Amino acid sequence: MSQPRTDTLPTRPPEWHLVVPVKAAAVGKSRLARDLDRRGLRADHEALSRALARDTLRTATLTVGAARVVLVTADLITATEWSRHGVIVVPDPGRGLNAAITLGLAATPAHQAVAALLGDVPAVTPADLEQALAAAAAHQQSFVPDAAGTGTVLRAAVSGRFTSRFGAGSADRHAADGATRLELDLPRLRTDVDDVGALARVLELGAGSSTRAAVEGLDLLGWAHAGNGPRL
Repeated sequence: MSQPRTDTLPTRPPEWHLVVPVKAAAVGKSRLARDLDRRGLRADHEALSRALARDTLRTATLTVGAARVVLVTADLITATEWSRHGVIVVPDPGRGLNAAITLGLAATPAHQAVAALLGDVPAVTPADLEQALAAAAAHQQSFVPDAAGTGTVLRAAVSGRFTSRFGAGSADRHAADGATRLELDLPRLRTDVDDVGALARVLELGAGSSTRAAVEGLDLLGWAHAGNGPRL
């Protein structure tokens, strides 16, 4: 259960721990893969899946430090890469996103500030994430909704734990748990990649170098500006 909200907050900025769940590349981003294939946009799906995670994890480590990032994944390549950077790696047994986040939370120190960040926000920058965590520090429990306003990209607790309710419609579920909704003007953070339109959007916003390299040659921005994708 989520911890009850109180008026007692730290007198100094908390040292955040970040949990980042990443699916194995062979099965991750299946909707995006189907969307790309259906539109004849050929990409290495596993490489793209790892690239989205790599850009997200790079920002996470630059923001809070590698030792305070917990990666939950069954992807051996991603796990090996980031363990070498000092990230804590927790094996994902494949019971779903919320189960993975719960495992990650258990690997963080008790009574410390902790947040769960989706592993597919490749346009997010350290400045974006720092701003979001600073806003979260003003509330015992909080979350940042996705660009559509219905999902969640970041769930945070200044102390204690929270119940992870990510997925479709998660914003309402997190709010029902007593978490404060943070309507931040941070499109780079709030845009997660589940389909081609979102991928084009993060490229427009400024995706990380790994994501850009993984889609090089696809001309997704040209595709979107031709009226196929979201209004950019």
